[in-house]
Amino acid sequence: MPLQLDDRTIQTDEEGYLVDPAEWDEAVGQALAAAEGIALTPAHQAVIGFMRDYYQEHQIIPDVRHVNRYLAEEGGHGAAARQVLFELFPFGYVKQACRIAGMRRPRAWSTG
Repeated sequence: MPLQLDDRTIQTDEEGYLVDPAEWDEAVGQALAAAEGIALTPAHQAVIGFMRDYYQEHQIIPDVRHVNRYLAEEGGHGAAARQVLFELFPFGYVKQACRIAGMRRPRAWSTG
């Protein structure tokens, strides 16, 4: 099921995850968020930016615990980090955060 953006077509799998995470940019992220009914705020963008940077550096999708640690330490949310993540992405880390950040669907690991 492709995602149509202006003059380009971005390929997604049957669940709406990008086939090629390298095709992600802010416009793609905005379109994927809109499809989820999410208007991206600076808080969303910070989490997505962290996820994209982590992916770029490690070539793997960050596990939810890494994102929670980022929110706790860098975001200043402390023990409330997990709750904040679910407030930002109410249908879950994998279903929304990973999809909007342009990741492939994570397989075979805990999504917290």
